[in-house]
Amino acid sequence: MYELIKEFDFTISEEDILKGQGIDPNRASPKLFKQAEEVIEETHSLIKPAAVYTITEVTGFEHQKITFEGGGFEGPLVGRAMAGAEHLNIAICTIGGELEKRVEEIMSENPIMGVALDGAGIAAVRKVSQTVEDIISARACELETALGMRVQPGQEGWPIEQQRLVFSILPADKIGVRLTESCLMIPRKSVSFIVPRGKELSSSVVPCDFCSKRNRCEWRKEKQSS
Repeated sequence: MYELIKEFDFTISEEDILKGQGIDPNRASPKLFKQAEEVIEETHSLIKPAAVYTITEVTGFEHQKITFEGGGFEGPLVGRAMAGAEHLNIAICTIGGELEKRVEEIMSENPIMGVALDGAGIAAVRKVSQTVEDIISARACELETALGMRVQPGQEGWPIEQQRLVFSILPADKIGVRLTESCLMIPRKSVSFIVPRGKELSSSVVPCDFCSKRNRCEWRKEKQSS
C-alpha cells in the first residue's frame, strides 16, 4: 500500500530561493533579494507538488544490508544509518517539470533570472520533501517510535543504482516521475529518500557523520563554531 500526497501548504520566501542557489541570505546583497522576490509569484504558478510514500517492514539486517518484502538496500551508509530499524519510510517527491522548462526558456536571454528561478525550484522540492518528513515524524511520534536520519540513494556509501529498487516499490508514474538508465530522476526537481523507524534507532546522527569530507568541510566547521 502507498499514499499519494498532492495537497501541500507552503510558501517560498526570498531566503528560501537564495539558499536554493547556495547563497547565504545573511550575506546576500539587496540586488539578489530583489531578484529572488521577482520570481516568487511565477514559482508558485509553475510548481505542481506531489509525493508518493509508503512504509515497509524490515525483515532482516546483516552487516551492510537491510532486507524487507520486495528486496533489500545495501551499502556502508545503509549499514550505519539503518541499523536497528523496524520499518522504513520510503518516499518520492517532485514539483513537476514546468518550472524546469521555464528555466530553460529564459536562461539564454536572462541567465540571472533563470538562476534565481532554478533556485526557487530547488527550494520548492525541499519544501515538498520536508512536508512528507513532517508526516513521517508525526506518525512516529504517535507510535512513540524513534526515527533515524534521512538518507538517499546516491549519497556517499549508498550506490545510486539502488534507486531502481525505490522505483520498483513506489508507483512513481502516479506523480509523473521516471528513472533514466543512469538512475537519475525526471523531472530533475525530484527527490527520493528513506527514513528508518525503530525503537532502537538514534536520532542524533546526521549525514555529516557518514561523509568522508567531514574533517575538511568548511560548512561543517562553520556550523560547529556557531
